This record gives sequence, C-alpha cells and structure tokens, in this order.
Amino acid sequence: MSSVRIQVLHQLLENEKEYLSGEELSKVLQISRTAVWKHIEELRKEGYVIEAQKKQGYRILEIPTTLSASTLLPKLSTKWLGHELHVYKEVESTQLIAQKLAREGAPSGTIVIADTQLAGKGRLGRKWYSPPGTGAWLSLILRPEIPVPSAPQLTLLAAVAILKGIRKVTPLEAGIKWPNDVLINGKKVAGILTELSAEADQINHVIVGVGINVSQEEKDFPEELQQMATSLEQEQGESIDRNDLIVSVLKEWEELYEMYIQYGFSPIKTLWEAYTVSLGKEIVARTLQGQYQGLALGITDEGVLLLQDREGVIHKIYSADIKTV
Repeated sequence: MSSVRIQVLHQLLENEKEYLSGEELSKVLQISRTAVWKHIEELRKEGYVIEAQKKQGYRILEIPTTLSASTLLPKLSTKWLGHELHVYKEVESTQLIAQKLAREGAPSGTIVIADTQLAGKGRLGRKWYSPPGTGAWLSLILRPEIPVPSAPQLTLLAAVAILKGIRKVTPLEAGIKWPNDVLINGKKVAGILTELSAEADQINHVIVGVGINVSQEEKDFPEELQQMATSLEQEQGESIDRNDLIVSVLKEWEELYEMYIQYGFSPIKTLWEAYTVSLGKEIVARTLQGQYQGLALGITDEGVLLLQDREGVIHKIYSADIKTV
C-alpha cells in the first residue's frame, strides 16, 4: 500500500464517526481531490466499506479482517518495528522468506507474515500446523549488537511479548513454558523458533519465527495434537481479529526490545519468571544428551534452565522438551 493511501486511511479511521470531504482530505494530504477519490476506490477494492455522501464526504463503515499490509499498517503504532512489512497469502515458510530478506540486507524490524504456510516449522525440525485463516504466522528480522551467547535471550523476550500481546486483546490468562511455548489452561497456543546467523564473535541477524493459534477448533488440529494444542478463540469462546492481535504483540515486542537493548536482560528475565508456569515445579527435561528429572530452579542470564535433580546436582539445560511431573 502506498504511503499516501495509508495517510488517507489514517484520516478516515481517526474520524470514523464523521464525514470527511474530499476537499478536507486534499488539503490535509496536499493531493488533488481526484487523487483522493482514486485512493478511496483502491481502498474499496481491498475490502474497506466506505460511504460517500454528496456535500458531506467520505466515512468508513467497515474494515476488512483479512491479513494485509493495508489493514495492519494503519493500526501499527510502533516506532520502527514492522514498518517494513511483507504480507503473503501463502508461503512455504515465513522463516525462509525472512532468511532471504536478511541476507539481502533487510533492516532490523522487518516482518514477514503469511495467511498460511505449507511447510511451517517449529523447534527440532517439527512441522508447525498453520492452515489458512486460522492463525498469526510471522517472522521478525533483528540485528542486535549483543554477544553471540546472548541470542537465546531473544526467545524469552519474544515469549513475554506474545503473552502480553494476547493479554491486551483477550481476558485470557496465558503462561510461558520454557523455552518457547505460550500456554492457556495447560495447552499450547503459541510457539517460537529462533534462528541465528553469526560469525565467531558477531551476530549478523536473528530471525524469530512466531506461530499463534487464533481460531482453530479442537477438530481442526491433527489428532496427535488435539490434547496438547488450543487456540485463542477456542479458549475465549468468541472471535478475535488477527490484525489487532498482531499489532498488539508487535507493540509489546518493540517496548520490550528497546528495554532489553537499554538495560540488558535483567528486566526481561524478571518478567519472564513472573509469567512462567515451569519454575518451582518437578519436571522432566528430554534433551539430545539424555533425560533429566528434578526441580526447575530458574534461568541463567543467558536463558539456560537450571534443573536440580534428586541428588542435589544442578544441571544446565540449553535445549529440551520439558514436561511437568
């Protein structure tokens, strides 16, 4: 969507209960009345219902709920995050597109969103079920100037951002399970996949992939996931606008990321620990090196989970599937 059309849309949304004349819009935006009319027509083609009355002007009546740059950008109040936005109807994976864009020099804050993924992926090479019209599937490019070992902190930051974003648009009490799951009533509603490109001592870019289940019913999930996964609408019992959800998550993400860059991981860690459902509980951690059982004590400043077994030995868990006993 062109920047001028976004400005036209902004004006209509800010004055949605009033009529704006073509003359008013042309003066504010410094374009001709004919140009205003053309942009109004293009907005109508994108699904906006805009009323036109002689001697009164234009008034917006209905906003489309489909995922598109034209529905997301006017709502986005971030300073930099998501201002370069790529929205697709269908892709193999938003991670793959984000990786390509990052290699080509896309700036930090670039976001790739898809209505559906044919080959969405989660941790450990697992498939992420992402059918059309049911979720928020996106990947974010970041270029943080932080030490390479600190990169896993960004996964925990993303989990807090997703949780806070969900809580802003729903009454649902979400919680975080280490390292990358957001749960509601014990079922997974969102997951995170963080991929890193780095030299020996320098991060080139980090791509954080996010999948949030929005509108699936239990029967919509594969049978093996029905007892483990849920969606926001399934838990809330009413529909949710995916555009509003994404905008909410991105706003929280930007605020947390700027806090992280300015103050370090400590405030993010405090928030993460306040929202987690894992700490202080007996868990089983299945890693590539073996299985560990014990008490989840906390996380280190690098985001590593500390597990104390029954002999009192503390293990550092860098990557694992965990289950509460």
